[in-house]
Amino acid sequence: MTIDLSRRVAIVTGAGGGLGRSHALALARHGARVVVNDLSEAGASAVVAEIIAAGGEAAASVCSVTDRSAVFAMVEDAVARWGSIDIVVNNAGILRDRSFAKMELDDFELVLNVHLMGSVNVTKAAWPHMREQGYGRVIFTTSSSGLYGNFGQANYGAAKMALVGLMQTLALEGAKSGIHVNCLAPSAATQMTESLYSKDDLKGLSTDLVSPGVVALASEKSPTRTIFLAGAGAFEQAHVTMTRGLYVGDAADAAEQIEAGWTIIADRSGEIVPESGAAQYQHEVQHPGRLRLAS
Repeated sequence: MTIDLSRRVAIVTGAGGGLGRSHALALARHGARVVVNDLSEAGASAVVAEIIAAGGEAAASVCSVTDRSAVFAMVEDAVARWGSIDIVVNNAGILRDRSFAKMELDDFELVLNVHLMGSVNVTKAAWPHMREQGYGRVIFTTSSSGLYGNFGQANYGAAKMALVGLMQTLALEGAKSGIHVNCLAPSAATQMTESLYSKDDLKGLSTDLVSPGVVALASEKSPTRTIFLAGAGAFEQAHVTMTRGLYVGDAADAAEQIEAGWTIIADRSGEIVPESGAAQYQHEVQHPGRLRLAS
């Protein structure tokens, strides 16, 4: 069955090229009316022209996601033009890669502002509209660099993992209003990655192979609170899990038991995915299957 987004209005940030362009085109092919946001007027206008030439509807919005007033105006313009805002794809991003020892803190802050606060700005502007209409789909762009680490990307990794934390809470807060919130961790050849990998490494990593995942996350049947990995036509899911752990109570040698029990604490058999932060407390206080060191 074809995913039909013909009643939906989408904003895609950083959509003048790369992944954002592919996402915008894919959403438009499935019927969505798309606001193409980018810093580059030429880039945004070119993508809008592509969508219109293919029979779709689109409008350009040229602003930085860090410009809060411009972002709120972009959302209000979309609602005034098309009557709603249903899908937000937070894709805009930058890189300022250096080892942490050599990294300027201004570059650390800049990356956080674009990736994290940029996503917060766009989502905050769209959130009341989604709550009022009882429907919304928010997609944050996380990264393997945040989930698993990557040398030279402390700023980028911190920003991308922060988006996972944001998603976890907004998915809970948006549930009663029909708002689904997910994270996408893409692997694709873009301007941001072309200097990091060889041409051979980037073969097969077309941005177009990631965007079907965005369409699925934007659909009515999308999951919520998912860390969705995509690249080279493959799709996976990541989880923040919790092991059964070790119980030492208030023993006088608690620290020594922990040191001796790292293997038990790290044992992933029987691990769980907590439903909320409170589930950690419940596990630690109430879980009947907690383990102890052998006497």
